[in-house]
Amino acid sequence: MPVITLPDGSSRQFDQAVSVYQVAEDIGPGLAKAALAGKIADKLVDTSYVINEDIELSIITSKDDDGLEVIRHSTAHLLAQAVKQLYPKAQVTIGPVIEHGFFYDFAYDKPFTPEDLQKIEKKMSELAKQNLAVSRSVMQRNEAVKFFSDMGEEYKAEIISDIADDQDISLYSQGEFIDLCRGPHVPSTGALKAFKLMKVAGAYWKGDSDNAMLQRIYGTAWPDKKALKQHLHRLEEAEKRDHRKIGKALHLFHTQEEAPGMIFWHPKGWSIYNSLKQYIRDEISQHGYQEINTPQVVDRSLWEKSGHWDKFHDDMFTVSSENREYAVKPMNCPCHIQIYNQGLKSYRDLPLRLAEFGSCHRNEASGTLHGLMRLRSFVQDDAHIFCTEEQIQDEVSKFIDLLFKVYADFGFNQVLIKLSTRPEKRVGTDESWDKAEKALEVALDAKKLDWQLQPGEGAFYGPKIEFSLKDCLDRVWQCGTIQVDFSMPAKLDAQYVAEDGSRQVPVMLHRAILGSLERFIGILIEHHAGVLPLWMAPIQVVVLNITDKHQEYAKKVADFLKNKAFRVDLDLRNEKIGFKIREHTLQKVPYLIVLGDRELESATVAVRRRDGKDLGAMSFDDLAELFSEEIASRGLTIMEK
Repeated sequence: MPVITLPDGSSRQFDQAVSVYQVAEDIGPGLAKAALAGKIADKLVDTSYVINEDIELSIITSKDDDGLEVIRHSTAHLLAQAVKQLYPKAQVTIGPVIEHGFFYDFAYDKPFTPEDLQKIEKKMSELAKQNLAVSRSVMQRNEAVKFFSDMGEEYKAEIISDIADDQDISLYSQGEFIDLCRGPHVPSTGALKAFKLMKVAGAYWKGDSDNAMLQRIYGTAWPDKKALKQHLHRLEEAEKRDHRKIGKALHLFHTQEEAPGMIFWHPKGWSIYNSLKQYIRDEISQHGYQEINTPQVVDRSLWEKSGHWDKFHDDMFTVSSENREYAVKPMNCPCHIQIYNQGLKSYRDLPLRLAEFGSCHRNEASGTLHGLMRLRSFVQDDAHIFCTEEQIQDEVSKFIDLLFKVYADFGFNQVLIKLSTRPEKRVGTDESWDKAEKALEVALDAKKLDWQLQPGEGAFYGPKIEFSLKDCLDRVWQCGTIQVDFSMPAKLDAQYVAEDGSRQVPVMLHRAILGSLERFIGILIEHHAGVLPLWMAPIQVVVLNITDKHQEYAKKVADFLKNKAFRVDLDLRNEKIGFKIREHTLQKVPYLIVLGDRELESATVAVRRRDGKDLGAMSFDDLAELFSEEIASRGLTIMEK
């Protein structure tokens, strides 16, 4: 007589063993129809799963994140079934869920074409409409190897051969199609209502270039057609906003093979970079940080002592000189401790906040490099706070205030927060971990912030808070972090004299707001589609003359604005004014000043915004005030007010 406890605290008792579906049916026919899976003690199970003991159960539907994952997993099987029906000689391999969708790898001697994808997607729709029941069965491991070998599915047989021979194998079937999978899956293919195949790519079997090249078909799946349409629209917008395309069109930066994963900044792009850097410099200065700079190349011995050599050696660029081995620094923390260690510190000196625009190099795999988003050379808005254990909470609280202020200035008001706690393998005492985790938790709760717990996801040296931004396309970018470190200061001999005269090891808080400056600029470009706020725009205003007789007046206007410290371009070319306006509008210049006879006679300027709105005639002083007010608004442009 199992008793089923539901998420709302209510319970239901049954006279005999009962399936997840039957529990949903007992609650209501609507829920039974919508049920995709069940969740028992954080484990997802099929709706056919039979319960014969007291448990806590959640019914999973398409409204749940877990439900969406089940849909995508099942759609991968639907793809494999469609491919096998259309191309019987194709062998299926693996088909996992990924962000926003799924993929399935196939071994097939002919390349899949875009036309093939259309045929496969059509067949998937037909199979979904057939509402084929999806059922689970179990087979002994050796029997399963023979079963798939006899089917000609060599890759599936190889996967199963790698499983311990005393393990039973979970299989799922729908219609004539059967696949190896641990599940769970939707009850029937009719639950798969909205999907689309996206592209084909190559992929080595087991990710090893020595193995056979397979064909990977990517797809996306959603609970309904509306959600699918919204996702496809976001992809179209993301394509338009690709920072690499915009960077090229606006002459901001480029990359080339001679320096993979490193950026060639053009004058306009470097202006954006410096605006960002100066903004952060001004903000942290007001919050008690002292800016420092540390060497790029440091002897191997320091990295060994800090523990980085053992953990990150393969990701470091190294160089030898005079029988010594050096590493180009991949992070800044060990060097910051070297500055802390110069002169014995007292508890009165703490907290000590040291900040650096630290240039780091990491030997990332070439296949992972992506514009500004993933680089081998980048600069972090890095800082380390040396403090006592009692000061952790206050320092974290101050950091959160600073971080939210910065994000708001850039127009980001949706921030996702996760608290990662102690992993199994860690250093430090339970007492110090308790204190650090509690300090982070209290700091978050004191701000009345929503946050998610990530048990066991902290660093080996301490817990951390991660801050992620949501952009205009609802994409999530993890940027800020603050981490509590009990380990490295002790390894590198950092000390302070406590109030009782004893020598103590300070706690080190690793913190960043933007993360990589390059990556953050990439995020900004895509978020704003290249239309950056006035304060960050590399050229804030262009002065245009209509005819040659307005040249001297145009120079006078440009000089006035330059003297007010605005970034000004002067276009005196002998071109039609409409051509010049269009060209600078395409370059996303915030303001255009057009000067003709009327402006010359009245000693005014005609002001036009990049969105095409004509602001009419203004005096020099009114124009300067307009620009100053908009720059002071930081993330909010005049257009957004």
